[in-house]
Amino acid sequence: DSPLCRALQGDLFRIEQYVEMVLTYLRLDTRETDYVFRPCDIDALTRQCIKKFSAEFIRRGLALEYTPCPLSVVTDEKWLAFVLEQLLSNALKYTKKGAIHIYAEQDAKKVLLIEDTGIGIRKEDLPRIFEKGYTGFNGRLDKRASGIGLYLTKRILDNLSHRITITSTPGVGTKVAIDFSQYEI
Repeated sequence: DSPLCRALQGDLFRIEQYVEMVLTYLRLDTRETDYVFRPCDIDALTRQCIKKFSAEFIRRGLALEYTPCPLSVVTDEKWLAFVLEQLLSNALKYTKKGAIHIYAEQDAKKVLLIEDTGIGIRKEDLPRIFEKGYTGFNGRLDKRASGIGLYLTKRILDNLSHRITITSTPGVGTKVAIDFSQYEI
């Protein structure tokens, strides 16, 4: 265990995330996409995703404020895990100090919120953030953005019949809401 080793582990983690993003991109448009819809415990899945990113939270010195989310949703757990991981990755990438807060909206039946104290997204970029390849002002500044992550996130959530909305204020942070409301089965 050394600073160099931790830095290399962080780099390897990011490489693995980009490889997973490419594989997801390739699988998304195939006829053989392996959706398996069944009841999913959102709290357990969210905790699993947070655990995967725990070293990044520690390395960056960011606080995680997690409020258990007792939601059960019919969805595909594997694909939804990719979405949650992508959203956590973005929150971590664009939050230099402060915290990331994950919680369920109190007055809505099935809405999961991921809120950060990051750099935020410019108003003029918000309408285009789900377009394939669009990186916006922050992505150009960062020079590491691919413009694929939020595109995949939106496509997957559409396929799972979930909705996503993002609100943001530059210099204050970003709030992502995933609405799991569905037709009654």
